Amino acid sequence: MNTTNSTVDRDGSQNCGLENQRLENQSLQNSVAEPLEVLQRVFGYSEFRSRQLDIIETVMSGQHALVLMPTGGGKSLCYQIPALCSEGTVVVISPLIALMDDQVQALRTQGVRAAYLNSSLSAAESQHISQALAHGELDLLYLAPERLVMSDTQALLKRVGVSLFAIDEAHCMSQWGHDFREDYLSLSLLVTEFPDVPRIALTATADERTRKEISKHLGFNRNNSREFVDSFDRPNIRYEIGSSTDRRNELLRFIRDNHDGECGIVYCLTRKSVDETAAFLASKGLDAAPYHAGLDAGIRKTNQAHFLESDGAIMVATIAFGMGIDKADVRFVAHMNLPKNLEAYYQETGRAGRDGLPSVAWMRYTLQDVISLRHMLRQSQADGMHKQVVNAKLEAMLGFAEMTHCRRLRMLEYFGESRSSESCGNCDNCLNPPTTYDATVAVQMALSCVYRTGQRFGVKYVIDVLTGQLNERIERAGHDRISTYGIGSNIQAREWQSIFRQLIARGLLHADMESYGVLQLTEQARPVLRNEEIIELREFPKDGGRSAYAKGQRDRGPKKKSAAQAAIADLSPDQAALFEELRAVRSQAASDEDIKPYMVFHDSTLLEMATVQPANREELFAISGVGENKLERFGGAFLDALEDFRQRPAADTD
Repeated sequence: MNTTNSTVDRDGSQNCGLENQRLENQSLQNSVAEPLEVLQRVFGYSEFRSRQLDIIETVMSGQHALVLMPTGGGKSLCYQIPALCSEGTVVVISPLIALMDDQVQALRTQGVRAAYLNSSLSAAESQHISQALAHGELDLLYLAPERLVMSDTQALLKRVGVSLFAIDEAHCMSQWGHDFREDYLSLSLLVTEFPDVPRIALTATADERTRKEISKHLGFNRNNSREFVDSFDRPNIRYEIGSSTDRRNELLRFIRDNHDGECGIVYCLTRKSVDETAAFLASKGLDAAPYHAGLDAGIRKTNQAHFLESDGAIMVATIAFGMGIDKADVRFVAHMNLPKNLEAYYQETGRAGRDGLPSVAWMRYTLQDVISLRHMLRQSQADGMHKQVVNAKLEAMLGFAEMTHCRRLRMLEYFGESRSSESCGNCDNCLNPPTTYDATVAVQMALSCVYRTGQRFGVKYVIDVLTGQLNERIERAGHDRISTYGIGSNIQAREWQSIFRQLIARGLLHADMESYGVLQLTEQARPVLRNEEIIELREFPKDGGRSAYAKGQRDRGPKKKSAAQAAIADLSPDQAALFEELRAVRSQAASDEDIKPYMVFHDSTLLEMATVQPANREELFAISGVGENKLERFGGAFLDALEDFRQRPAADTD
């Protein structure tokens, strides 16, 4: 194992830190280190989580591994620790060129010799890294897939001792995955060009079909590999979902009421919506910036850097942003549209609360989102079978959004994980069970109107007929003279929208993606029309759609100054003040080192410091997340702050 006290040049280049590195921890240098010893000394954690050690021992024994572990579950340690326990270099294949620098910087703060090779480097920089690799001076090397396919890269890797190939975001190589990338298919060359090097594929989301395709591409089989599927549960994330036609104002209320001054990510379906939403939030005084592929690369880089470095920035983005973001203090992820499938939703919401502290996955959507996603699918070049699979995943996503029972249990069931309980106690449906009502008559009206109008129109037109609207289109079709014209005039159009969403989610109606959302009856509608089945639906909110959770917050009294206080609710006032002081020390340390604050210590580490209040290096080293290199680099400043706090007179509580 080789650890160093390396630094990164302030211009972001990698030439530094490799030429003048001085090796430390000599007791671990000349022999194979034990994984637990590395975990404790380098990364500062006392014990492994879940099946991490089993995975590490599998790849170190020469077997392959397919690993499914939730975001924030510790996937990276499964290849980082083997890199420090074995001879040779671990090569990490990642699609995240824009984030490799951050990943490498974070490793270097822990004393790990890491570097990357990608198109952002100059020829001289690439040469320097290649030489360091050839001389055995790297523990980890990050590559993009397109770099791996280059013949000179393969030749270089064959000359050096590659101990393991780690394929991060492995779902990208499956056409059934939610983020398929064609360049990932080239990774099949690892099977033929490096047959004796073990491979580990890691992802946070992959259904059975996706897992099979990953295994096929990487040559995994029952005899040479093992599959590790960890629990998909993220109990610290609360799911809060609803429909709304006033999404931006609801988002603003949600942030101000619950997450004022905290980091969050807001996802929008289109670039235009990203720009408009970011501008809207910024106009209301929030620290919000846009991120999407249509922006200038320099602007994207600046906005991303600000988000990573800030304790309270909000990134408004398309799904192009977020993969590989290792920012632990994201307190909320908001979706302004329905995601295209549950895999994408799970991965995107998983970017909240990586530190294990309370966080929220908030979503608002409309039926138009479903129509838009289906229209995009219809225009895609995918074959018929692929479109059927994608459409089925969209139906599952809509059903998840419209469901009336525990969302977490449904999410876990989707990924093949079952629980004996019926309630998670931390989603909107469990915290504030929705009211349902016998909607059979209204449903029969809706289904009959779809039938009477010939199953040739979309939701808006059918609602106009139901509510007795008169316009040229309805008159021309003669639908002002059919039996269902005006029979639903006692129900508001917004409530009809809710009814139709739920009917589509339940499968009684099908919105034909080939015909711009034309509604069609399904076989499941027949027993309802024949009075053979009673239908209960979620009651439409009468207060404009504000979330039950937000209403509950108001009922509990005045909100806290910042939702960040939720993370320190169990601290005494003095401890809470110390926590804020430690965050200030972290910010200064990050500025001095020109790195991101989370690379110094996560909030969870600072919370433990504020609670335990270590008085010396040994006690500080016992805090979770404090490894030897970080203790050496940052420990003095934090110990000084803790000592200064202890020397102050006790606060007068009279």
